Amino acid sequence: MRPPAPEDVGSWERLGWRAAPDFDALAREHEAFRAKLAGAGATVLEARGEPGNLDSLYVYDPVLVTPDGAILLQPGKSGRRGEPSALADDLPLPILGRLDGDEFAEGGDTVWLDDETLLVGHTYRTNAAGIEALGRLLPSCQVLAFHLPHFHGRGEVLHLRSLLNPIGRDLAVVYRPLMPVPLVELLESRGVRLVDVPDEEFETMGPNVLGLPDGRALAIAGNPVTKRRLEEAGVEVIEYEGDEISRKGDGGPTCLTLPVDFGPARSS
Repeated sequence: MRPPAPEDVGSWERLGWRAAPDFDALAREHEAFRAKLAGAGATVLEARGEPGNLDSLYVYDPVLVTPDGAILLQPGKSGRRGEPSALADDLPLPILGRLDGDEFAEGGDTVWLDDETLLVGHTYRTNAAGIEALGRLLPSCQVLAFHLPHFHGRGEVLHLRSLLNPIGRDLAVVYRPLMPVPLVELLESRGVRLVDVPDEEFETMGPNVLGLPDGRALAIAGNPVTKRRLEEAGVEVIEYEGDEISRKGDGGPTCLTLPVDFGPARSS
C-alpha cells in the first residue's frame, strides 16, 4: 500500500479526481483501511510511490504480479506514467520485464482467473500493443482479451475490474450488463458463481470488492444489496469508509492494494 502525503493533494484536478480530498480525512480513511487489512491477517507493506501524485494510492495499476515475479506496466493515463518505476524499488519480487513505447496496460484491466489464465480488458487505458506485450512476457500463460464498452468515454476510467472481481476460484462479484458475452460464458463454463451487482450500486463501486482468505471480502460501505448477496453466497463482508480514498478518485479496495504473494484464489 502507499499512504497519502500532503503534497499529493494538489494533483487532484490534473488527475481527474471528482473533488479535492481533505488530507486529514484522506489519511484517516487510509489508515483505517490498512487496519482492516491487518485485522484480516494481511501483512501490509508500505511503498513510497511517486511523490505529488494522488493516483499513487492506487498501487494495483502500475504492476502486474505473476507466478514468477512482477511486470512493470505502462498506464494508459498519461499522468500515471511515472508510477511503475517509482513502485519498482519497493517490490519484494523479481522484475520479469516492462511495457514500453506504445504498449499500454493498467492493472485494473487484469484479472487472474487461475494460475495460468489472465483476463485482460481492452479499454482506453489498455491497448492491443499492451495486451500483446503481456502475452509475450507470459509465454506459459493464456492471455485472453475482452473488448470493454465505451461507456462514459476516455475521460472516465472503465477497467475490467470495474465489472468483475473474483472472491475465490469459484466465486466472483460482477456487473453483468456491461460485461462482454464471451467473458460471461467463459466464467460460467469454468463453474464460477456470479454475484450480481444491482444497477443502483454500480456507480457506487459495488463490483469493486477485494477477496480475502477464508471466505472474506473487503468492500466500500454503502452498497447494501451487493453486501447481502455476497453474504448469501457465504462471504463475510468487511466494510470500510472510503468517501475520500475511494469515491473521489474512483479507486476501491482492489485498486488500493497490490497483493505480492501471488494467489488468484485469494485476491486475483
